[in-house]
Amino acid sequence: MKSSEAGLPIIFVHGLRVSGTMWRPVIQAVGPGHPTAAPDLPGHGSRRDEPFSTAGAVAAVVDAIDQLGGRALLVGLSLGGFVATATAGAHPERVLGLVAMGCSTRPSGLLATVYRAAGRLAAGHPGGADRLSAFAFRRALPGPAGEALVAGGLSSQNASSVITAVCETDILASLSAYPGPVWLVNGERDHFRRDERQFLAACQDGRLLLLPRCGHLTGLAETGSLAGLVRDAAAVVTARTTAAAAPGGRR
Repeated sequence: MKSSEAGLPIIFVHGLRVSGTMWRPVIQAVGPGHPTAAPDLPGHGSRRDEPFSTAGAVAAVVDAIDQLGGRALLVGLSLGGFVATATAGAHPERVLGLVAMGCSTRPSGLLATVYRAAGRLAAGHPGGADRLSAFAFRRALPGPAGEALVAGGLSSQNASSVITAVCETDILASLSAYPGPVWLVNGERDHFRRDERQFLAACQDGRLLLLPRCGHLTGLAETGSLAGLVRDAAAVVTARTTAAAAPGGRR
């Protein structure tokens, strides 16, 4: 965790099988102007021996928000995007803005069947799945971004329960319940963007951004650009928060 007296607090939420270390290069690029945290979710990283649930993951994010003052901008990728969105819907008073990356799809029908089957396979052979995942991460993201993904250890043994929880979460309802600004950010080549227009329509205050030539994870390689996107979102949220707090401003 980094801290600073100035700047909007930002909580980064990690993806499936990995841990909060995945965000280290981005947090470094964001710079010291913002207090930041990247908590491990239950079933991952330092908490890999704990059972995963959506409620438990949301509680982990809320705890991180409270440690940074009680309100923050949330940034999540993949599973982290689902969890960040669920947190925003359940605790809108704590979430000043939401950047949800690589999670604009509803895992239903054939996709859910394939997704669940992959989770069961990984959970049934966690050692091999962890090794394969580490190889794939490093190959897709050579250098610091790939190393950050594996630095906190991998947790394929919990993949099935995590995927089941995601499939059973009504993420559109969470988006609809959240009144604050939302950035839906997807790689142009990401298969998890198939319902992005439906997700955008569910937002009360949403915008959709595409990362050219990027897949599900490869946007992490563009560390400077991604950090700039996060800083821009933080600037928008800060301006709105300041205006709302001014005499006569909306609250």
